[in-house]
Amino acid sequence: MGWKNINAIVENRLFLGNILAAKSSRSLTERRITHILSVCNDQVPAELPQSGICHMRIPVEDVDYEDLLIHLPSACQFIEEALRGGGNVLVHCVQGLSRSAAVVAAYLMWRRRISATEALETVRGARDQIWLNPGFHEQLVLFELCQYAPSPSNGYYASWRVKLDRRLKAAGL
Repeated sequence: MGWKNINAIVENRLFLGNILAAKSSRSLTERRITHILSVCNDQVPAELPQSGICHMRIPVEDVDYEDLLIHLPSACQFIEEALRGGGNVLVHCVQGLSRSAAVVAAYLMWRRRISATEALETVRGARDQIWLNPGFHEQLVLFELCQYAPSPSNGYYASWRVKLDRRLKAAGL
C-alpha cells in the first residue's frame, strides 16, 4: 500500500499532506481547500494572490535543531480562524511526515487541551505514516509546558532555547 498525498485529520476540514497535495489543483479543489499552511521553504501555487487561497508559511527545515516551537501559536491561530470562518485547511511540508504533522498535533493540543501523545495518536490514526523528528516531538511537549504560548519571556522556552543555542555553537552550526 502506498502513502497518500493527503489525509483528513478533522471532519474533512483540516487536512495533512505533502508538497504534491499542495501543488495539485485537483486535490485542493476536491477538498475545497481555502487555506494552506506550508511548513517548508518550497514554493506552492497558493502563494500567488490569484490562487484565491489564503497562505501562511513557516520557513523551517526538517532537522532536530529547527525552532518550530516559536511558530506554533501563530500556526494554531491561522488554522482556527480558517476553520471558524468556514474554510478548509491543508497543512503540508515536503513529505507530510514530520513538520506538518507536528503543527497539526500542536493545533489539536491547543484546541482540545490534550497531551502531545494524545494529539500524535489522533494524527497517526488518520495518517499512519507520520514520523516526527525527535526535536519536533520534544517541542510539542514544551508547547504544552509553555501553556501553548512559547516566547522568549517564558521560562521553559527560554531555557530550551539557551540549551539549543549552546548545542548548535558546540557543533559549529
